[in-house]
Amino acid sequence: MTDTLDYGSLMHRAMRGLIFNVLEQVRDHGLPGNHHFFITFDTTHPDVQLANWLNDRYPEEMTVVIQHWFDNLEVREDGFSITLNFGDQPEPIQIPFDAIQTFVDPSVEFGLRFENQDMDEDEEEADETEPSAEATETSDEEPRQEAEVVSLDQFRR
Repeated sequence: MTDTLDYGSLMHRAMRGLIFNVLEQVRDHGLPGNHHFFITFDTTHPDVQLANWLNDRYPEEMTVVIQHWFDNLEVREDGFSITLNFGDQPEPIQIPFDAIQTFVDPSVEFGLRFENQDMDEDEEEADETEPSAEATETSDEEPRQEAEVVSLDQFRR
């Protein structure tokens, strides 16, 4: 047993559980009202599955939008799979929860950011004053709305 509680890992697990529950509700009942999601994920994660042309276009990270058209949403304990439309071309994608970097629902100004748990302490200290996520392209034509993103690094010691 360690001499401290790992609140960062506990919060990440709880936040991924929240995403799991939200996606289950969407799978069972559809997207209510104006809700839609921007989900940024690490395309280098070994369990991410996407078409080769998408992986070539987004070799490190990708942001998908779940809004008007999606199909085959399946939610599992370790992640989810979904078919999304990319320029009138339906493509299945499998995203493990561990690969998610941000989850944003701009319709209600809600967002989560998952910081990399593999950083050593020197990197964490250097990153405390800098944001760790960069802007990414989205597959949606609508402008991205602002949302509040919760970062766990401010609570780590």
